[in-house]
Amino acid sequence: MATIFEKIQTEGIAEISYLLGDDGKGVAAIFDATRDVEKYVKLAKERNLVITHIFETHIHADFVSGSRELENSVGGARIYLSAEGGAEYDFDFQAIRDGDTFEIGDTRIIVRHTPGHTPEHVSYELVSKSEPDSPWGVLSGDSLFVGSAGRPDLLGEETTEKLTEELFHTLRNYYLGLPDGTLIYPAHGQGSPCGADIGDRLHSTIGYEKRTNPFLQYNDLGEFKQFVLGGTPPTPTYYPRMKAVNSKGPEILGASPKIEGLLPDQFEEAMKDEVQVIDTRHMLAFGAGHIAGSMNIGSSPMLSIWAGWLLDPEEPILLIADSDMAIDELVTQLSRTGYTNFAGYLAGGINAWIQAGKTISHLGEQSVHEVNAILSTNGSEVQLVDVRTPSEWKEGHIPGAMHLFLPELEEEAVKLDKSRITYTYCASGYRASIAASILAKMGFENVVNIPGSWKAWKATGFAVEKGELR
Repeated sequence: MATIFEKIQTEGIAEISYLLGDDGKGVAAIFDATRDVEKYVKLAKERNLVITHIFETHIHADFVSGSRELENSVGGARIYLSAEGGAEYDFDFQAIRDGDTFEIGDTRIIVRHTPGHTPEHVSYELVSKSEPDSPWGVLSGDSLFVGSAGRPDLLGEETTEKLTEELFHTLRNYYLGLPDGTLIYPAHGQGSPCGADIGDRLHSTIGYEKRTNPFLQYNDLGEFKQFVLGGTPPTPTYYPRMKAVNSKGPEILGASPKIEGLLPDQFEEAMKDEVQVIDTRHMLAFGAGHIAGSMNIGSSPMLSIWAGWLLDPEEPILLIADSDMAIDELVTQLSRTGYTNFAGYLAGGINAWIQAGKTISHLGEQSVHEVNAILSTNGSEVQLVDVRTPSEWKEGHIPGAMHLFLPELEEEAVKLDKSRITYTYCASGYRASIAASILAKMGFENVVNIPGSWKAWKATGFAVEKGELR
């Protein structure tokens, strides 16, 4: 008989789910499932396990919970959710509280209330029955990350002060009291907006975090508050929507959302309705030729996050991809942040559109060398827009640039002159291409993306400016 413990990582949203099983009993528990639950069902079958318990650490804000979907898929399993902190849900579940215990074979799971990121947040202490007083691991959810901790500001200003104080006590009174060898398994890795500067490793130990995690270095609550609230990244606009969806109970899909292939004439007709046309091809392909009015959110794990920031979940989506074979994965990525309303995809892609004699538009693209030369000679005649986060801007930017954070670009574009040449840049060009496509859709006459963007600019040794936002 052996304990089986597996991480299941979902890139883009940088989420980590866990399977805890016992091959002697043949049972397993899943923690913090995403909506695309086939991966958990497949893994359990590969390990000859039956999923009997479905746990969550808290009401997630960054993705659609997969607990109801998983329960529907496997049958016979129960959902276990925290009833601490006044949490309420509009669907059937088993309430759990601090101190409740469960057993999966030789492993005892102990529920620990660890508020701060959210009021109801719980962590799951993992203890071997043979050593009941010494946990071997903790599923820390969004309370403690590698090198960071869960941000306490996502529920609004009215709760931030209280949650920051609760986070301080969770870190000091619970986590710092654990044995140094206790393994920490968080629900997110590097890249998640749920914490500031999360480390690039997927797990850690309490001892290591005690020595290196800046969130564990404060004994004074006032100093801790100043540190925490001074370093939080921008709050994604879709987080409140995800919270509401997960509290109410996500719709059970039963399978991946359906999407119909459309021939060019059908696609063109569908565009006459209120739809969002999303072209997921690489930025260079999009610039070379695309359908007017489309937005370029490139096929990447980051698609889930940028869709959340920029798309309307109520408005149907038309998709364009490099290959029809990529459509299913794109639909999965979009469904993770709540997008299931699809009007169709362009069958055969942009080549089919061109061969049908349809018109295409182009988007300017210039290298950092070309842009530097233009800025040096005709800088006053162009406008250069940095669409990165405020913290990225402060670390360094191209001299003469204006900062307009990508999720706020459409609203802040009134600061720009539509008739002037407008250059967009980010870290690599991915976000800059999104920005350029948005501006082109808004009627800007001459928009130019900078592939390579800030990374390429720095690599050449061109001038760099640092400072606060202006």
